[in-house]
Amino acid sequence: MIGRRRAFLRTANAEIAAGARGAQSAFMLTNLVMTVIGADRPGIVQLVAARVADHGGNWVESRMCNLCGQFAGILRVEVPVERADALVGALQRLDTEGLRITVHAEARKLAVPAGSSATLELVGQDRPGILRTVSGVLANHGVNVEELASECVSAPMGGGSLFQARATVRLPETADLGAVRADLEKIAADLMVDLNLKPAE
Repeated sequence: MIGRRRAFLRTANAEIAAGARGAQSAFMLTNLVMTVIGADRPGIVQLVAARVADHGGNWVESRMCNLCGQFAGILRVEVPVERADALVGALQRLDTEGLRITVHAEARKLAVPAGSSATLELVGQDRPGILRTVSGVLANHGVNVEELASECVSAPMGGGSLFQARATVRLPETADLGAVRADLEKIAADLMVDLNLKPAE
């Protein structure tokens, strides 16, 4: 009798432990970062969002736009660990719909790097090499470009094209905002652009 009782308890404990491990696994999420590109048309976002939802995923953040007729974007989703591979497969099969989706890596939550954030705004007559020159100054000071948006627009009164850019950058603790701004101002005249670097609000 005692032996059977002990065997029963061992079995019950094993089942409880297995259930706990299963419940824990069900709540384990992984982050996937991916790029999406394809000819722009209605319904592209719905195609991707439906696959994410069908696999229990959560669309967390994204940056998407139409560039010269091509829909391009980058997004991050959370998905249960055990369903991540199936989601990746479902997304990659969207190539039959004209979408090319590449999963780059698992996104890990990293501590915010030391330093300070700033906003850089630029506008001027469009010409080749503007971003190369500006980003060269930032790199020389160890400044990291975290977000960048740019576009070309028609200048007023038929004056050609204007290049506009806005970036969020992070200065390392060793960098001085005034020194970075001074070096940017030195190249602004040669590039014929207006540059404004200020602490992020």
